[in-house]
Amino acid sequence: MDIAFLLDRYFKGAANPSIDVFDAQTLNTVYKNVVNAMTSHFEIEVSVLQALSYCLYEIMDNVHIHSGKPLGTAITCYDREESTLRILIADDGKGIRKSLSENVQYRDITEADALRLCLQDAITDGKGMGFGLYTTARLVNDIGKRFILHSGSHKLIIKDGKTDVWENGFWQGTLIYMEISTGKEIDANQVVDHRTDAVCEYNETFVETEELESLW
Repeated sequence: MDIAFLLDRYFKGAANPSIDVFDAQTLNTVYKNVVNAMTSHFEIEVSVLQALSYCLYEIMDNVHIHSGKPLGTAITCYDREESTLRILIADDGKGIRKSLSENVQYRDITEADALRLCLQDAITDGKGMGFGLYTTARLVNDIGKRFILHSGSHKLIIKDGKTDVWENGFWQGTLIYMEISTGKEIDANQVVDHRTDAVCEYNETFVETEELESLW
């Protein structure tokens, strides 16, 4: 994977972005390290971290479940001046259209339609629940500044409440990039459609017991 290209395209001018490569064995460790690094920035609203941590794990786990390749790359950076988290998760696997087409229901789907469809609820190749990108799209609708989903020769962009898909270069596999505003308090459990308790999951994993007690 061309890390230099990703840094130049998505993190140009960013100060010290964090770069992590993960596989099925290291996914949990890398995920926790990434979220802990975000948690260290006290300016970021806790509710943002609670929702984002759930979505981030789901996206990273998608690499292991759907890409057909062992490795994924995570690049993250926090811009304090802009109050923005910049996050990229990428793999060089089979891509979204080919993955979805393994489900007979989507066998003849076009690449552009596959990008649109995978952000909806319960859209899956049969190996997962189709919930990760759906919740991520809900988070982006709440506090996203920009969201890019690039797979094959098509790119989906959400910006200013508008979603567009067009042919734009080629990415072998799936690339997800998002810019998340960190200063607004949100309802993390609403982001996950109240189907799990993202608040408790985050608190139990990333908040020290003494700190958690002080919140009440």
